[in-house]
Amino acid sequence: MALVSLRGDKEFRKVRAHGVAVRSALFTVRLTEYRPRYGEAWRPRAVVGIVVSKKTLKRAVDRNRVRRRVREALRTLPAGMPPCRAIVLPNPAVLNVPFAELQAALEQAFAKAPKRVKQGGNSGGKSRVSEPVPSAHPAPKPAEPERD
Repeated sequence: MALVSLRGDKEFRKVRAHGVAVRSALFTVRLTEYRPRYGEAWRPRAVVGIVVSKKTLKRAVDRNRVRRRVREALRTLPAGMPPCRAIVLPNPAVLNVPFAELQAALEQAFAKAPKRVKQGGNSGGKSRVSEPVPSAHPAPKPAEPERD
């Protein structure tokens, strides 16, 4: 099965802004829930972008090799990939690790991903409170009737 790739800066920015990061010794994966592109039919599938910066690996040969290894590992995952949008940021260790270990790490990362990713931007690691917050000024108590 061919991988569908993220296209354009706008798609990458959306995943970076709204995604949940899952870290591993070999890479970081940023995930959001699947949404079709504008004008596209609803076909739940994995849409993945692989980013290898020059800061991570200096030589283009190494960057391309890492991209190819990660793409092939994702394509041949035994359990497949959940429908999502993801950015994979590999570390230099991906060059030397055995392929089966790379596949296992990717499978674990996608399994750790929440089933439904929270909407909204990066809130600095704080989650929203779902319970009502007590007000600073409590409501006055009703007056008790006087007893004679």
